[in-house]
Amino acid sequence: MKIIKGTWLFDGTGEVYQEHAVVIKDNRIEAVLPWAELPEETGAEVIFVPGTMVMPGLIDSHIHVTSSGAADPTRERLEAQPLQTLRGADVARTLLEHGFTMIRNCGSSNGNDIALRTAVERGYVLGPRILASGMCITMTGGHGWMGGRQVDGPHEARKAAREQLRAGADLIKIMATGGVMTPGVEPGSAQLTIEEMKAAVEEAHKAGRKTATHAQGTEGIKNAILAGLDSIEHGIFLDDEVISLMLDRGVALVPTLVAPYHIVRGGVEAGIPAYAVEKSKKVIDAHTRSFQMALKAGVTIAMGTDCGTPLNVPGKNALEFELMVKAGMTPLQALIAGTGTAASVCDRKEVGTLAKGQLADVLVIRGNPLDDITLLQDKANILRVVKDGKIAITRG
Repeated sequence: MKIIKGTWLFDGTGEVYQEHAVVIKDNRIEAVLPWAELPEETGAEVIFVPGTMVMPGLIDSHIHVTSSGAADPTRERLEAQPLQTLRGADVARTLLEHGFTMIRNCGSSNGNDIALRTAVERGYVLGPRILASGMCITMTGGHGWMGGRQVDGPHEARKAAREQLRAGADLIKIMATGGVMTPGVEPGSAQLTIEEMKAAVEEAHKAGRKTATHAQGTEGIKNAILAGLDSIEHGIFLDDEVISLMLDRGVALVPTLVAPYHIVRGGVEAGIPAYAVEKSKKVIDAHTRSFQMALKAGVTIAMGTDCGTPLNVPGKNALEFELMVKAGMTPLQALIAGTGTAASVCDRKEVGTLAKGQLADVLVIRGNPLDDITLLQDKANILRVVKDGKIAITRG
C-alpha cells in the first residue's frame, strides 16, 4: 500500500482540498482521505513533501509521439520506420518525466504509434499510457498525406478505418480540412466529404472506438460534426453555428494553441519552412478567438498540444496550460482540461481523476499550480510520477 500526502490535493474534477492523501492499493486508488482519517497500515509506503500538490497524472489529448519537434519535419518524414519508432520511445520517456501519464496520439505513419503503445504496455519502454490512432485518414493529396492513408470516396474511407482497427488502433483520426504543415493546402479548405467521413466514423463506432478530426476551417468543421466525429482538433475558424452544433451533439474541442504559437515565435529564422510560418501567422489570432468563443459558450475543452510540430518539443507540453489561461481559462479550468476532461474525451474514464477505484496515475508537484500554472513547465517541480500504482519517476 502507498499513501501519498500533499499540502493540497486536486482531484481532476474541480475539487481542491487541503491536507488530504491518496491511498493506493496495487494499481488502484483505495481512498482519498483527510490526513486525520488515514488508516494505520503497518508497512505502508508514505510519500509526503511539504508544500506540494497531489493531483492526477496529466493527459495530452493530441500528440505526435514519433516526432521530435524539429523546425523542419521533412527529414524525419523520410527516415526509416524503425528509427521513427525508436525516437518515439525517447519521446515517451520524456513525456512521462514531465508528468504526462497518458497521451492520445493523433496520426503516425505505418502504425509506429501502435507498436510503441504495445512496447510500453509490455514494459519494453518507459512511457505514458498511449492511445494510438495508426495512420490518419485523408483525401488524396490532402493534409497529412505524406504519412496518412489516402482515400477517395466512402468505400475507401470505410476500408481505411477498418485497416487501422485491424492494426490495433484505439481511435480513428480523420482529416476534415487542410492544415498548416502540408505544403500546397489551405487550413480553411474543406477536404474529406461528409459521406467519406461518415463511413469511417461508422466503422470506428461499431468497434467501440472514438474518432478525432483535424478540422480548422469552418465548413470542414461543420462537415465533421455532421458526419458524427467525436472531437474537433484545433478548431481554428469556429462560428456560432458550429459552436451550437458542438453543444447539441456533445462534440469536444482540443484547441492545441501552442502549435501555431511556436511556429510564429520561431519563424523562418529558426528553420521552419516559410509556408508554415506564413499560414500560422494568418490563423493564430482567429485560433485564439475561436477558443474564447468555445469557452464562453460552454463547449467541452480538453488539453492537447499537437506536440511534434515545429519547435513544439516533447517536454514543453505544459506551456499549453499557460496559453489557455492567458486566453481566458482559470488555472482550475485548465487543470481540469488536462486531467478529468481529457480522460473523458479520450474515452478512458478510469484515469484523470483521484477517486476510489480509479487507476492510480498520480503526481506530486512542488508548489501549487493553481497559484502559478507555469510550475508544470519545469520538470524539477514534478517530484513524483506514479503510473498504474508504481513510482515511475522520483525527484527531490
